[in-house]
Amino acid sequence: MHTASPAWCGSGPVSMSAVEPGTRLANRFRLEDRVSESAGATLWKAIDEILARPVAVHTFSPEFPRESEVVLAARAASRLHDPRLTQVFDAADEDGTAYVVSEWVTGDSLLDLLEAGPMDPERGAVLVAEAAEALAHAHEAGMCHLNLTPGRLMWTEGGTVKLLGVGVDAAILGLEAESPEDSQRRDAEGLGRLLYAALTGHWPGEDDCGLPPAPLDDGKICTPRQVTAGVPGYLDTIASRALGVKRGAPPLETPAAVAEELAQVPRPVPAPASTVPPSVELRAEAPDTLNIRPVAVPRPQPARPPGLFSRFIVTIVVLLVMAVVGIGAWSLGKSLGTEASPSTSAPTTPGAEPAKTVALTPAGAIGFDPLGDGEERNELAPRAIDGSYGTDWHTESYNDAKFGGLKKGVGLLIDLGRDARLTKVTVDFGDVPGGAAELKLGAEPTPEALTTAASTKEAMGKVSFDLGGSEPSRYLMVWFTELPPYQSRFRGTVLDLEITATEE
Repeated sequence: MHTASPAWCGSGPVSMSAVEPGTRLANRFRLEDRVSESAGATLWKAIDEILARPVAVHTFSPEFPRESEVVLAARAASRLHDPRLTQVFDAADEDGTAYVVSEWVTGDSLLDLLEAGPMDPERGAVLVAEAAEALAHAHEAGMCHLNLTPGRLMWTEGGTVKLLGVGVDAAILGLEAESPEDSQRRDAEGLGRLLYAALTGHWPGEDDCGLPPAPLDDGKICTPRQVTAGVPGYLDTIASRALGVKRGAPPLETPAAVAEELAQVPRPVPAPASTVPPSVELRAEAPDTLNIRPVAVPRPQPARPPGLFSRFIVTIVVLLVMAVVGIGAWSLGKSLGTEASPSTSAPTTPGAEPAKTVALTPAGAIGFDPLGDGEERNELAPRAIDGSYGTDWHTESYNDAKFGGLKKGVGLLIDLGRDARLTKVTVDFGDVPGGAAELKLGAEPTPEALTTAASTKEAMGKVSFDLGGSEPSRYLMVWFTELPPYQSRFRGTVLDLEITATEE
């Protein structure tokens, strides 16, 4: 296994940092081992002495010119909520020493995985698909990468994907985009390079990242299928479109577009992961999510069948109990008389337990646009109920928050699979402010049958709607009445839902 390191391509002259092993930052982070130095930045393995865990710390040489930009970028990155992006724990410029503290990621980078040659095509595509989805969420929050290389994409020891350096790498290296559209295009092309590398073991870029360069045909990059046998045609097309070398097909110019194309790649069900990184201000609250290993649970042994004598004893006990119950019932009936009228109140059972709440798994979902063409990104709807906060359903993009005056709202319609009395619904709307939404319930999937049960004017992050046991409902709808901003337009998002209902 390897640990995360910058692995930047085209690094500049190396400058020694002013700090040394044993230095303590913020009276908490003790620098242990110098991992690498590049472009005036030094990466350390350090120890968080409060939480007793390893962390990654970047420090900077006295000549480094962009300390304030790096700190600002790191603080912005700390607000990203996707678990596939490196968590930033702290960032400061104090007493002449700037530093950034982030998650210490242990595992294999894509560069490590390609040491033996190209990966299994679909396994490599899954890594890039996860990175594309995470990067699309970062762009929604105004963050970009601009330095996507095989060393920045990790497969962790815990079996998850981590994309390192969003926001921070670009600030360290002084990389800037001309516009949001330019940053989207450059990151989409970077994802195309990663996919090309995974499929072929070659690097389709001018920089040296430890992989052999992509072969050329008449001065143009060969497609993955021209380099490696067995690459599926659809993956060859996606990589070529992201790189802009596919003739007759429009290029993929945003990470979201790359993610949507790679959504068809089958992938395993992800393990549950925390989606809320600690903020810079709450330094003591950082959750320890490193080096999590599954715990083996002993399988219960089947009960041994009872012997003949045991079955005889049980039979005698059952007969005795039945006899006692019968005599008691006969005596009670005789004392009450045969003409006693039945009670009109509902019978109660002594010691009866209150109704239990259970997690409810939806049977299906569709994007719902009853005021338009009837559908709203219907092909993405299953992502909102797949149990993964790394995938999402989102609306179309509109010119303003009120749908451009075309309609009063759109929604995600969920089939619960049965009539249920809902107690709580928690919706993750993503980390972009500005949206408003309602929760609607009904017995039929029609606008007139759905009634508003709850609403929020701040559809951001995880919002819990307490329904307290609703009327029996088969359908649930998350209905956007106002959209948050997305790039230069407006778009609503649902990352995932958690639904509980009373057990019938």
